[in-house]
Amino acid sequence: MGDFKSDFKNKGIAINQQLAEVFQKNMDTPEVIIEAMKYSLFAGGKRLRPVLMTETCRALCGDVDVIMPLALGMEMIHTYSLIHDDLPAMDNDDLRRGKPTNHKVFGEAMAILAGDALLNYAVETMLQGTQGLDGDMLSNYLAAMRIIMGAAGISGMIGGQVADILSEERVISLQEMDYIHMHKTGALLEACVQSGCLIAGAEPATQGRLISYSQRIGLAFQIVDDILDIEGNEADLGKPIGSDEKNHKATFVSLYGLDASKLKAAELEKEALEMLKPIGVNTRFLEDLASYICHRQK
Repeated sequence: MGDFKSDFKNKGIAINQQLAEVFQKNMDTPEVIIEAMKYSLFAGGKRLRPVLMTETCRALCGDVDVIMPLALGMEMIHTYSLIHDDLPAMDNDDLRRGKPTNHKVFGEAMAILAGDALLNYAVETMLQGTQGLDGDMLSNYLAAMRIIMGAAGISGMIGGQVADILSEERVISLQEMDYIHMHKTGALLEACVQSGCLIAGAEPATQGRLISYSQRIGLAFQIVDDILDIEGNEADLGKPIGSDEKNHKATFVSLYGLDASKLKAAELEKEALEMLKPIGVNTRFLEDLASYICHRQK
């Protein structure tokens, strides 16, 4: 796992370099909005989503240069969601990745606009990536973009966030909990894998197995998040623990307890690895990523 963590870190650094290039162009806008966008975008994220997207594509022998604008857009979408999640009207958090949250530095109005701007700039960046593409590659690229935007919208992440808010201060069913986890967190991870499959032109059977893999790691990711909110290390997490309880949120842990949650995460890890076995390409990085997600400490 040590070699994987180093490899994962280096891939994240490469994503950071690409993101920095996207922000080098001159923009006709007040400088403060760029500062607010970059403050959260470069606050030390793991770059899990763009790395998952590019490495799925690479494993299937796809063109990573083609998929890169989609991967960068995905990270902007993820970051905008975090800025808005931290707002007083949502989770009301003061820290994110060990730093004051965006609205604590720039004010609520600018934080809202920074999130909006990142979402819009994500679309601009992804559309820019269509230049020079034609035929099946252009069709596949636009199909991937549609999947990404759908996963970020009301049928994906936003739908999950709405259900999460509606679950506060009440007991919910396992079906409702799965809906929250699979949409709030899992939808973007699934879109990353689907995009990698599309750009690489993967066969339907391979796509199906990788989508099943992504669904399991997406659910596991959120369950581990729930566990870490109870027994994680605040210094490692970069934010206070116990925020779910503070906000009266229903979580897998609150419904089933720590032991059952840990067993479920282990079960999902095993199932995710099983999905990769018959694919017939080098999926070592994706295997290690599944294990990393299920055993992470932050």
